[in-house]
Amino acid sequence: MELSLILLKQLVIMFLFIGVGLVMARKKMISEEGSRALSNLLLYGILPAAIMNSYWVERTPERLQGFWHSFFLSLAALLLSMAVSAICFRKKRIEHFGVAFSNAGFMGIPIVTAVLGTEAVFYISSFVALLNIFQWTYGVVVMTGSRECIQMKKLMRNPILISMAAGLFFFLTQIPIPQVLRQAVSSFAALNAPIAMIILGVFLAGEDLKRLFVGRDLYAGALARLVLIPFCTLVLWRLFPVDHTIRLSTLIAASAPVGSNVAVFAQMNHLDYAHASKVVCLSTVLSVISMPVIVGLTGILW
Repeated sequence: MELSLILLKQLVIMFLFIGVGLVMARKKMISEEGSRALSNLLLYGILPAAIMNSYWVERTPERLQGFWHSFFLSLAALLLSMAVSAICFRKKRIEHFGVAFSNAGFMGIPIVTAVLGTEAVFYISSFVALLNIFQWTYGVVVMTGSRECIQMKKLMRNPILISMAAGLFFFLTQIPIPQVLRQAVSSFAALNAPIAMIILGVFLAGEDLKRLFVGRDLYAGALARLVLIPFCTLVLWRLFPVDHTIRLSTLIAASAPVGSNVAVFAQMNHLDYAHASKVVCLSTVLSVISMPVIVGLTGILW
């Protein structure tokens, strides 16, 4: 129950950041071009900094074992979500992609940091990296209907994968990191939550909030993403008697709302961008209810 309250408090704080972005966008203080610039800053600077910072820790047998546990739990969670999405939304490309892939980077990392501490990002990083791999392979096939559209060059240049590889290198080699660099990267990583949520607020500002809550398909996707998949993951994790922090961090990642990349991929492939945006926005709004409930159930089922 205490964890649920901490999570709820963090989500309220994050929605206040969303409000800042929404108001500033409505007042024309942040343009669409400015939002894209912030997104680039987040993707190419802040998120990689958060991941790198999490790997700059002492290498111990427990942490090394924890890395492999988190890797395989993340893989299992993503395979589960893709399977559920394929069964429920095989003929609906936007819902299929959106339900399969959560917003583990933009929302998962700041929430895990707030609830479990900075060190827990070490365990969620595997989830974020694998999610990016699957988005640019399986996700591309879902959105295009063709395997020929997979672009391995884009995948290999992905900043999340690069930062995880670099972080693992420093973790395994234990090369000393200058303290001033540690502080700079740590401070940069702390921008993750406010910048990510402000971007979502700008995103919401472009939507008709009255129409956001209308549409059976929207609610079906939100229900699958926020309730069905997290609950299946929660029950499945009972079979894995690994460290509680590892299980909880991967569960939070799996319980996050629809990732904003579904709108990006929809636009790239000439699909219904407006509908994809609504899928993202509705699930994000409803996650303030669903995520604390899912985390609260861990106290009962674990």
